[in-house]
Amino acid sequence: MRDFYGVSLANPMMLGTARFPSPAVMEAAFRASGASVATVSLRREGQGGGAFRALVQRLGVPLLPNTAGCHSAAEAITTARMAREYFETDWIKLEVIGDADTLQPDPFGLLEAAETLCADGFKVFPYTTEDQVLAARLVDAGCGVLMPWGAPIGSGLGLNNIHGLRMLRAAFPDVPMVIDAGLGLPSHAARAMELGFDAILLNTAVAEADDPAAMARAFALAAQAGAAGAAAGPMTARDMAVPSTPVIGKAWL
Repeated sequence: MRDFYGVSLANPMMLGTARFPSPAVMEAAFRASGASVATVSLRREGQGGGAFRALVQRLGVPLLPNTAGCHSAAEAITTARMAREYFETDWIKLEVIGDADTLQPDPFGLLEAAETLCADGFKVFPYTTEDQVLAARLVDAGCGVLMPWGAPIGSGLGLNNIHGLRMLRAAFPDVPMVIDAGLGLPSHAARAMELGFDAILLNTAVAEADDPAAMARAFALAAQAGAAGAAAGPMTARDMAVPSTPVIGKAWL
């Protein structure tokens, strides 16, 4: 398992803490999945008071505060600095939203905020697209992790651009990458890991399931299976059939 800013994760699954029907259900989902990181929102904490912080700290995993809902670099930078002070971590999932309908990142605001936060000592996890030029600029700014989306946040569509994600992974082989957003089924998680990504981050697909704990466990198993498959060296896809039983020695009648 690749390190994330010097932290090695035992489980390639990161899980969000929003949208669950109750704190108890959220905690049960984390326990069932064994997720290695919990993403948290400063805005959510503002609504729930100190009880929410106590709950997520009780999970016993690294916290990854996010700048969810920010639509400008200035807003994201301010939120990140508040989150660092409140949650006592220099990890930040950087989101700068550029479109209200798709929740697609604003590449210009994202890069501006990343440059400022990296210079300020943050360990930035930027929520980005599969654009290789933007990825290169984020790495040059100091980002040691990239978090390309699979599909729009909360859509459950899976991996919308397999080719683009594969090319991104190949272009930056030494940069840890997390597929963030859009995963709806455990099979999507397995596919992401099979493509060589290092972890997945999801929330809605688990929180909105009929049984969030069972779904969280399913995603964790799928991610682990996909990672194991990638490490084993999968066969190359072929256009033609290849018999698994040799024809040499076959009786010809």
